[in-house]
Formats: sequence, structure tokens, C-alpha cells
Amino acid sequence: MRILLVGSGGVGDAVARIAVERDFFELLVVADYDEARAKATVEAATARRPGEGRLVAAQVDASSAEAVEALVREHGATHVLNAVDPRFVMPIFRGAFAAGADYLDMAMSLSQRHPEQPYAETGVKLGDEQFALAQEWESAGRLALVGVGVEPGLSDVFARYASDHLFSEIDELGTRDGANLAVHDEHGNEVFAPSFSIWTTIEECLNPPVVWEKDRGWFTTPAFSEPEVFEFPEGIGPVECVNVEHEEVLLMPRWLDARRVTFKYGLGDEFIGVLKTLNTLGLDRTEKVRVGGVEVSPRDVVAACLPDPATIGPRMTGKTCAGLWVTGTGRDGQPRATYLYHVADNEQTMRDYGAQCVVWQTAVNPVVALELLATGAWSGSGVLGPEAFDAVPFLDLLKAPKPEGYGSPWGMEDRPAAVATGD
Repeated sequence: MRILLVGSGGVGDAVARIAVERDFFELLVVADYDEARAKATVEAATARRPGEGRLVAAQVDASSAEAVEALVREHGATHVLNAVDPRFVMPIFRGAFAAGADYLDMAMSLSQRHPEQPYAETGVKLGDEQFALAQEWESAGRLALVGVGVEPGLSDVFARYASDHLFSEIDELGTRDGANLAVHDEHGNEVFAPSFSIWTTIEECLNPPVVWEKDRGWFTTPAFSEPEVFEFPEGIGPVECVNVEHEEVLLMPRWLDARRVTFKYGLGDEFIGVLKTLNTLGLDRTEKVRVGGVEVSPRDVVAACLPDPATIGPRMTGKTCAGLWVTGTGRDGQPRATYLYHVADNEQTMRDYGAQCVVWQTAVNPVVALELLATGAWSGSGVLGPEAFDAVPFLDLLKAPKPEGYGSPWGMEDRPAAVATGD
């Protein structure tokens, strides 16, 4: 396997640091618009591995399908892993296909609001542009494995596992994400610093959330709707979660049978307040405005003013939890409510990989998926989500101790529904 990793720093940096410990690939090309940044990622990933020559750096314009295609052909890449923000999904997706490579991403093509009823009806949904080309990928015998980070990604693997092994009927597949993370300045004071790309966070949190119901299909609700307090494990505790637009809701119903699919994110009052303020002031807009003699995107300005999420790890404390809350009927015919989850501790990920926990937790899953594809444990063609594959090999490899696996165990708790949701 020869991999082209598009995007260095942040998630791309963590992907390289995780992958370099594995032997399933022949070459990993780390590509970025800023080649110096790609070189820094390669140097950091190989620092503790003298003689490691499988990682190389390259320059690429991710907004150009032709540039991506050319780089794939130059290095003979068999797989392209997209680790940049969703604005660049389609050119990387198209470039990989044109060059005959398989493709993976952690976030799907962007949505567009319904022009008349944005908080009731869907417009262009997340991933619609990619799924529109599914037949072309299948006919070519090529695989586009979409949404294979942590959320979407591991949450979708959990959904397939629950469907195959835990439940006979599923009422709800509900992704629930929460944390007790805090970032401090040099004086020890807690500061506002999002742990993931603020560009992407604004996009998914201020867009109308999508919900799927079996008798209704996909529909939207107002931002931050249906708040609930969810009890997260391993000391994180209760966190209020709200509906957010996310890929799981667009992926899970395509392969799995459930009455309802949701995604709720534990944002907190402060974060929601900041997002609402950005929206009120128009600072969430991506369209450029003229300031003096320069045209800038307000959202890009906000992102530039905040700390780079890849740099805040040394000043961050706490844990983050990604998981899936499943309710329905168990295999024994009795009511069942189960939370499948994965927790990452920032102290541990910084110590072992030099990556803050949210970034690391996102990065480890596509590396696991690539290894499964390399060994043949997973295979397929077309545009597929993680739900389309057997969950057991993934979950086993993720939790198996090193060096056989990735040494990152996941958990499962059966709970009474009222206790789980804090009602």
C-alpha cells in the first residue's frame, strides 16, 4: 500500500505519527500546500525511528483535482487519505478517482441549506455530491471509504456492531459526544480555545441539524435543538448535548435498520453563546468581504484569531469521549439501552504521540481502516461508509495491545435509559 496523505499539521500530523509505528504500508507521502509544513510533519513522525525512509513530504494544492491526480501518479499512490477541512473534499475525491486510487476521508462534502425551509427540509445534504458519483466508483472497482474518523467513523463502526451483535430491533442510533477538556494560558487561567478546527465547528454547529426517522426520512431542526443531559463515562460526567449537523445521520440509515438516527454534541453554554454571537455578527460567513483594499472571509479571520488546535495540547487537560447511544430490543427480546464509547485522555496522547486528544482520537481510526484494507480484512467498491463493513476486525485491532494492535480499548455500558440521559 502506497498512501498519499493530503494535509499536515493537526490530524494529518497525528496520522503520520500513528502510522509510522505500523508495517502495513510501503510509502506515506505527506502533502500540504506549504511543503515546509509537510516536511516538519515527516521529521516529527520519524524522529524516534532512525533510518525510517517510508515517509516523504510533497507540495500539493488541495483545491485542484488535477494537482491531486498528478501527485498520486507521481508517487504511485494506491490510497488517498484526505485530512484537510471539508471545503476540499470534492477536488481530492475527484483527483483520487482520476488517478485510479482508492480514497478515504474523515468529513464528507458540504451541505447547502434548503432555500425556503432550512429548519424543516434538507437541501443538499452532507455527502450528497460524493454519493452522486457512487456508481462511477463501483463500476471502476474503486473504493471511496467516507467518514472514517472518530465521528463520523468509529461511531458508525459501533452502529454496525450494535446492529449485528447486540440488538434485534433498534429504536435509536444516537451519537453522543462530550468532554471535560479545559485549556489554560501561561498563568493557569482557563481560556476559550476550541479543540478542533473552528472553521469546521462553525459549519456543523450553525447549520440546521439533520435528523432521520424511518417514517419521515431526513429532515432538519433549528440549531442547538432537543437539549439533553447525557452521562459520559470515565469521570467526564453529565454534559448537556444538543442536535448538530453531522455525517452519521446521513450514513447510518443507508446500511442499518433503525427507527431514528441523531447526533448530539456537548458544546456547553459558553461555546453555544460564542457561536450565536458569531452568527449574529455575520462572522460565521464564508463569503469574502472587502476590508480596506483586501477581501477576506469572516470565518477565516475568526479561525486565524484563535489558537491552532494542533498547538494547544500542552495547555489542555481532561478527556474526550466519542460514542453511540443505542436503544431498542436486545437479542434476548428484552428492552436494551447501551452506550458504546471510546475515551481519549489528553495527558496520555500528548505523552505517547505529542498530539492533543481530540486530534489523536480522530486520526487513529483512518489508520486502522487503512490497515484493514491493506490486509484484506475490509474490501469493497463504490462510495461506502464504515457501516458497510464488519465491525469486529476494526474494534479488535483498535483495542489489541501493541504491537499487534493499537492499544486503545473501547468500552460498552448497558444502562437504564433514564440514568443514561440524566432525566
